[in-house]
Amino acid sequence: MMKSRLMVLTGLFLLTLLNCKQNTIDLGNGRSFTIEKNISYGKDKEQKMDIYVPKTFTKDKDAFIIIHGGGWRGGRRSQLTSFTYDLMKKFPEKIFINLDYRLASSKRFALPNQTDDITNAMNYVEKTLKIHPKYILLGNSAGAHLAMLYAYKFDPKKNVKAVINIVGPTNLNDPGFKNYDDYAFVEKHLIDPKIVDSKTTLMDFGSPVYWITPTSAPTLSYYGINDHVVPPSQQKNLDSTLTKNKVYHESYQFTGDHLGWDQSSNGDFLVNKIEGFMKNINP
Repeated sequence: MMKSRLMVLTGLFLLTLLNCKQNTIDLGNGRSFTIEKNISYGKDKEQKMDIYVPKTFTKDKDAFIIIHGGGWRGGRRSQLTSFTYDLMKKFPEKIFINLDYRLASSKRFALPNQTDDITNAMNYVEKTLKIHPKYILLGNSAGAHLAMLYAYKFDPKKNVKAVINIVGPTNLNDPGFKNYDDYAFVEKHLIDPKIVDSKTTLMDFGSPVYWITPTSAPTLSYYGINDHVVPPSQQKNLDSTLTKNKVYHESYQFTGDHLGWDQSSNGDFLVNKIEGFMKNINP
């Protein structure tokens, strides 16, 4: 009987340890986060996210929202998990939200669903954690497009503190971007025409640069010099519009194609630049 009870207690102890390992990540040097994975923030099965909360967080801390790419109709948040960990090491005091969103298809528009999902995720985090942080929206490719569009167009309360744009489309009218092999999908299925007024074209509406004003969020951009999906002209268009509106921004390039931003030393370079950028925009 004693042996059986000991085995039960040992099993419970091991289970507790396993649960702790599943719910905590230790990044060394006192940097640790509690983890809640696969959280539903909406009724759709694709509305899922992972939340990483620092053990020492306070209610006024900023929160990163990480938004994956995939042409608006593919990709998943797990593609950016490793990069999220790299950022957590640099910013151990901030909350991180790694987001999946409702993907577009020939039967479902990307917008407004995907920008609505950013709001839905924010609302869930604020209600659950009882906080009201400022947000840093970070995305790659289509996720970067959503980050910029949300910050410049869909954030009237100015809750977005900054944007990190990694190889994101900025101007859907750009002749260089029209070479994108799925451009027909962008024209027909990116935006629900019902949300666009008669004075604005669909491609203008979906272009982040169209919505930039002098009060737009500070932006850091990162583009590949050999990118044939989102060409360097997109970076130039964004930079010139931000400059015209006197919006603080930093812009960098890496040697590589559309997928090369986190390969080799490119990812380390970006993380360090994000660290400097955040210091520059803080009071």
